[in-house]
Amino acid sequence: MSDMESEKLLILFEELADKMDINIVHGKGDFLGGMCSVNEEVYIVLNKIKPIDQRLGVLGEEFSKLDLSNVFLPPILRAYIEDIQENIFQSLSI
Repeated sequence: MSDMESEKLLILFEELADKMDINIVHGKGDFLGGMCSVNEEVYIVLNKIKPIDQRLGVLGEEFSKLDLSNVFLPPILRAYIEDIQENIFQSLSI
């Protein structure tokens, strides 16, 4: 995936998070990232020192766990999330 496509996906994920009242937090440290909730607020924490593809993977995995059936997603974002879901399903089938 090109850097431009990766940046576009990151922006689309940020817009989706805004629509769904999910806060994206960029931090540094020895962690992969993921979703959590604090005081009824939902957060996805991303490690900003990790490569963008890894950060996109975290976003894709976390959003793939949510019901997005009634949420408009740009086709490129929907395809990315569906690919992540397929990869997760295949890894569970092995």
